[in-house]
Amino acid sequence: MLRDVIDVAYHKVVKTIPLEKREELSDKMIDALLVSKNEDKMPVGLANTILYSWQRGLLVGDVGLVALLEAAVLLEPERTMEILGVELQLTNTTKKVKEVLMKAEK
Repeated sequence: MLRDVIDVAYHKVVKTIPLEKREELSDKMIDALLVSKNEDKMPVGLANTILYSWQRGLLVGDVGLVALLEAAVLLEPERTMEILGVELQLTNTTKKVKEVLMKAEK
């Protein structure tokens, strides 16, 4: 149940990301995931969704970005916030991700 709530919440977050920033965001999140030392935190289903989206060139679409964002927050939360808030200046998106995290902690 909580997983479904989080999934819906991340879909809403992705809608706040401007189309012109999606490819750069996708690339930066992939880079963060590839160098992460926390790969053991990655659920198999989430990894499969990312792989499926990558194989079909869909990582900048809603489903791909939801999976990347969820994985990046799980594995590298501080780096993800830095990418969103500082590097890409997606202030509203950063705020929405923090809201999702607060809901998940409850």
